[in-house]
Amino acid sequence: MSVYDFEAKNPDGSTTSLGEYQGKVLLVVNTATGCGFTPQYEELEAMYKEFRDQGFEILDFPCNQFANQAPGDDEEIHQFCTLKFGTEFPQFSKIEVNGDNAHPLFVELAEAKPFQGFSGLKKLVLDKVSKSVEKEFGDKTYIRWNFTKFLIDREGNVVERFEPTDKMDEVRRRVSELL
Repeated sequence: MSVYDFEAKNPDGSTTSLGEYQGKVLLVVNTATGCGFTPQYEELEAMYKEFRDQGFEILDFPCNQFANQAPGDDEEIHQFCTLKFGTEFPQFSKIEVNGDNAHPLFVELAEAKPFQGFSGLKKLVLDKVSKSVEKEFGDKTYIRWNFTKFLIDREGNVVERFEPTDKMDEVRRRVSELL
């Protein structure tokens, strides 16, 4: 399957075909409003503003599967993101990224680019909590934590996976290269 074959539910209940983003460079992210990585919204929005006119989109999928760090409903999450970080990129309804109810898009993305480990200073902490996520979801553990990012080229190929601990400068550099 192609990324473009999937649909995403919008906060208003309608659906969007990801085929609408064909020909663009995409960064697909599972997010949370109460996570230690939530400040990445600021860097994501800056990247979006810089590159959107060149055919770049960020697709935001809130998820509450990691320590209940996205407890609000779709409207509360949207208000938080727009008021605190000024986000303008598309945000979809809250989803699950692991287990039997995982959104098929994230299953496909994670199978294309499996988890390779965390990096940086938070590696030890996330390695530990990631083990509990793996125990809970077993072989249906696709995503290890909030703010996992998948980079998709203009042809719909999943070219890279970034864990939340990866430096945002590296994400920005790779996006820029694809554009």
